[in-house]
Amino acid sequence: MATTMRLQNLAKAINSNMLVTMNEASDIDSKISRNSSRAGALGWLQKLLGKDAPPSNGAAEKRRARLSFEPDEFPVIYAIGDVHGCYDQLLHAEQRIREDAAIHGERALVVTLGDYVDRGRRSRDVIEHLCRSGDEGFSRVTLCGNHEEAFRRLLEDPGTFPGWLRFAGPETLSSYGVDAAYLMRHGGVAALDRALRDAVPVDHRKFLQEMPSMLTVGDIVFVHAGLRPGVPLPEQRDSDLLWMREPFLTRGPELPLLVVHGHTPVQRPFFGNGRIAIDTGAFATGRLTVLRIMNRQAVVLS
Repeated sequence: MATTMRLQNLAKAINSNMLVTMNEASDIDSKISRNSSRAGALGWLQKLLGKDAPPSNGAAEKRRARLSFEPDEFPVIYAIGDVHGCYDQLLHAEQRIREDAAIHGERALVVTLGDYVDRGRRSRDVIEHLCRSGDEGFSRVTLCGNHEEAFRRLLEDPGTFPGWLRFAGPETLSSYGVDAAYLMRHGGVAALDRALRDAVPVDHRKFLQEMPSMLTVGDIVFVHAGLRPGVPLPEQRDSDLLWMREPFLTRGPELPLLVVHGHTPVQRPFFGNGRIAIDTGAFATGRLTVLRIMNRQAVVLS
C-alpha cells in the first residue's frame, strides 16, 4: 500500500519545470531542519554516529563511475535509504516495492543510496544480497556510500584498521566472522590482512570497488550524501558526493535540479530546499525508508 505523504509543488524554489515537493505537514520538518541541519546530524543520533570526514592520505583516488538515464527510461523510480547492515529491513523494503510496482505496472528502477555496511549486524548478508540481486523484475542501481568507501580502503590497507574501527565500529567484520580485536592482539596487521582475504569474497571486493557515486535521471540526482552547492555536476568530487553535510544541508544544491540523498539521519523524510533526505536511521529506529518518484511526484511508501 502506498502513501503516507501528500505533496505540494515548490517549483518557485528553483525552477518551474522541475520537481521539488514537500509534505503538507512541513512545519514539523522545517523545525527539524533548522535545528539539526547546521549541526550536521540529528542530535538523537549524533552520539551514535560520531563525526565523520573523508580520509585524507594525500593519494589521488580513482573517480567512481557516474550513471545517467533519460527520464522516459523508467516511469517509476524507487529510492531506498541507508541500510547499515539491516538485512531484514532491506528485504521488507524490497517487498513493499514489488507490491507497489505491481499496482502501477510500469518499468521500475530501484536506487539504493549507499551505506550498506556498519552499525547493524548483517552487513555481509546485505552485500551478498545486493551482489546477487537481479531477478526481481526491476532494474537496480547501488550507489556507493562513505561506509563502503571506508571498508574498501580497509581491505586494501589493513594498516588503517585503528582509524577505520573508530569510524565504523566492529559489526561489519564480525558479520564476516572476523574477530579483528583478537587478531590485532595476537598477530597484528598481517594476521588481520590474512583473515580479511579469506573472509571477504572476491565478488564483494569487486562490488565495493565498482559502485557508482552518482545517478542522474533527467533533472533528478541521486547521491549518498549531497553536492557541493553551485558546483556543476561534472565538477563534483566523489569525496563530496559520499561525505558532504554542510553547506549542502543548509543551502541545498543551488542548481536547477532535485537531489535525493541519505547519509544525514532525519526523524522523518525531509522534503524541501531542492533536496529529499531519506536516511531515517534504520539501524537505530528499524525504519528503512522507501521513496517512490512517479509522474514528477515523490511519495514515501508506508
